[in-house]
Amino acid sequence: MTGVRAALVQTAWTGDQESMIVAHENYARQAAAQGAQIVCFQELFYGPYFCQVQDPKYYSYAESIPGPTTERFAALAAELGIVMVLPMYEEDQPGILYNTAAVVDADGRYLGKYRKTHIPQVQGFYEKFYFRPGNLGYPVFQTAVGPIGVYICYDRHFPEGWRALGLNGAQIVFNPSATHRGLSSYLWKLEQPAAAVANEFYVGAINRVGVEAEYGDNDFYGTSYFVDPQGAFVGEPADPFSPELLVRDLDLNLLAEVRNRWAFYRDRRPDAYGDITRA
Repeated sequence: MTGVRAALVQTAWTGDQESMIVAHENYARQAAAQGAQIVCFQELFYGPYFCQVQDPKYYSYAESIPGPTTERFAALAAELGIVMVLPMYEEDQPGILYNTAAVVDADGRYLGKYRKTHIPQVQGFYEKFYFRPGNLGYPVFQTAVGPIGVYICYDRHFPEGWRALGLNGAQIVFNPSATHRGLSSYLWKLEQPAAAVANEFYVGAINRVGVEAEYGDNDFYGTSYFVDPQGAFVGEPADPFSPELLVRDLDLNLLAEVRNRWAFYRDRRPDAYGDITRA
């Protein structure tokens, strides 16, 4: 495959889970109608971002993966012939909860999941109250559009996982996020292009929009985008305030071109990096 038409969804909280799911079903249909072959939704896509407060009532958003939402979208993926990345709140067993993304292939097959590895506990992001750190490593999923990986929100601040996904063969890595104005906004258009360059793959960065005042000072700034392995945005980033379906064509031939020009994987020195893992 020499090219992939890929889509990202950034949207605002509708106020309840069912209408949020229906909205994303509609976005998936719109993406497929525009020729998209893969679509990724935002972090915890069917609910609010509740991590600015610490309240066990929000555990109710968690469900098994695979489970009812995965199965609902798997049927839609098969109907539309589109790969889907579904970031959700996972209940592995009672009291064991993860921030997870399920991956469903274009024929509706459930391919597996990634669990967010790095869990923040800083002002406005009290995620350790809700999620255990992921324990599934950095899987790369062999989809109808090629090998893809997932890294979730706060993960993006840690270069090691990006590199692991590259070493595992990812050509596109999606980073679904819920990032609000203030703390990390200055990093949004810096870190992920740098990761794309360093690891020589495409990155799809997704962020919410809108204000979720009920759950804290949540004012999300959107600006979702794709960036290529040269660090260039593929088209313009999405709007900072409005819901948007972003559809872009990704030239996979560029991957080999860049990797032949910059032999980062050839020249890395894992024998010299041992102290990093022991620090």
